Amino acid sequence: MIEITKVTNPSQLKQFVTFPFTLYKDCPYWVPPLIKDEMETLDSEKNPVFTNAEAEYFLAHKNGKIAGRIAVIINHLEINEQGKKKVRFGWFDVVDDIEVTKALLEKVYEKGREHTLEYAEGPVGFSNMEKAGILVEGYEEMNTMITWYHYPYYKEHFMQLGFDTQATWVEYKLSIPPSIKEKVAKFSKIVRERYGLSVIRFKNKKEILPYVDEMFDLLNKTYNTLQTFVPIQQYQIDYYKEKYFGFIHPDYITCIKDKEGKLIAFSIVMPSFTKALKKANGKLFPLGWYHLWQAQRKNDRAAFYLIGIDPEYQGKGVTAIIFEEMQYLFNSKGIETVETNPELEENTAVQLLWKDYDPQLHKRRSTFRKSL
Repeated sequence: MIEITKVTNPSQLKQFVTFPFTLYKDCPYWVPPLIKDEMETLDSEKNPVFTNAEAEYFLAHKNGKIAGRIAVIINHLEINEQGKKKVRFGWFDVVDDIEVTKALLEKVYEKGREHTLEYAEGPVGFSNMEKAGILVEGYEEMNTMITWYHYPYYKEHFMQLGFDTQATWVEYKLSIPPSIKEKVAKFSKIVRERYGLSVIRFKNKKEILPYVDEMFDLLNKTYNTLQTFVPIQQYQIDYYKEKYFGFIHPDYITCIKDKEGKLIAFSIVMPSFTKALKKANGKLFPLGWYHLWQAQRKNDRAAFYLIGIDPEYQGKGVTAIIFEEMQYLFNSKGIETVETNPELEENTAVQLLWKDYDPQLHKRRSTFRKSL
């Protein structure tokens, strides 16, 4: 018998957050999140996203054991301002039992109908700044700190239950050459001189903070035409600033300004925390912090996390400046491999950026949709 219970207290929320640690305990490719971060993200009193969103969390029990989890999310900005009549679901994990999956998804349908919405889509987070998509290719690759890992049967469950693929993201692995490519350096110089652009370099995190709001403004401008886009609100910017900027080393941020001093492009790269998070196993103490610190200090792998370019400068070669700066950084840090952030499959403009770095498409993930 399958029993679905709503999460109503901190103890149940802890069970909700830690269920994947049991489900994937023998999986060498699953990289756990930090439990404390997950608890705060899902807490309506701590995460400001709940200013314009609501969520309910459910656990599935079978034979007395937890067999699955799901978050049912309503994003009111998306519904009321963008006209997307969608109920979201995320934080979806389940044993290989389609009846458990079916029972969990019924809670999504109920919430959608309650709000007279038209369709359900997931797995996604509260907005496009969170993890999204079921892994559909690349099951023998470890996930990064901003993606989920899933077993192959997840996709099969959705297909059997009548879902259609909604959005698909691709991820690439790039090989970093031992020195800057001559054509990149040459083109970078031409673009800088033609448009009067210059690079902003940071010595510490404090110097970065004045530019964070402008970076998120560029993100809104860069991605506002993509199908998954939901505008990033100021309260979210403040929250992400506090939550993630502790992980970012100033060396790994490239900002470009025009001759008036306006920020027109940026990129954020981080050393890969994948192996460090695997060792930490969800906890900063007693040794999790040490593994993360070591990953920042010495690493041969990095990950592209965010890149934003003012639409006025897109297609004008600004990426050559970014890559020149990143190349020098990677070579000085001994980084040989870089993973890209998930990119929507149709976002070919971004994918063209990697063509000179022997790109290998090594992971693909999708969201699934069903009419209510």
